[in-house]
Amino acid sequence: MGALVIYFSFDGNTKLIAEKITETINADIIELKTSKRYPTEGFSKFFWGGKSVVFGEKPKLTNDRIDLNRYETIYIGTPVWAGSYTPPIKSFISQYKLQGKRIALFASHGGNGAEKCFAKLKAALPGNKFTGETAFLEPKENSEESLSKADKWATDLLTV
Repeated sequence: MGALVIYFSFDGNTKLIAEKITETINADIIELKTSKRYPTEGFSKFFWGGKSVVFGEKPKLTNDRIDLNRYETIYIGTPVWAGSYTPPIKSFISQYKLQGKRIALFASHGGNGAEKCFAKLKAALPGNKFTGETAFLEPKENSEESLSKADKWATDLLTV
């Protein structure tokens, strides 16, 4: 059984890491897409993202149905919004009800909140084995360091 990297990326930071992990472990990759469009600039970008988390929004995913039976291991990537994972990840978890999988978590953030985000993800995904978690501070701004860290992390998880 294979591995899947599934992620949501807002500014491209999480996408950068997801693509590196996919390349490192030769996994399939799916970027979650939604019908909802979030503001991309200024204060409204942070306000609407935070509000979406606080109100527990689950935007409609526009991806084709994903056959998770093909995968033993799933890497889940998200930006950290308001100390949590993003609403598109919430939609994915709600829609797919993951059970009995090996799950690795990764997050991109601008300064803090990753530990809280991982705790919330683990609570939302009971019945799975968590094999690792790691966070990346502004991956696009620290790309060489972030890509090296992602490569090492993904490689190390192959032996877990």
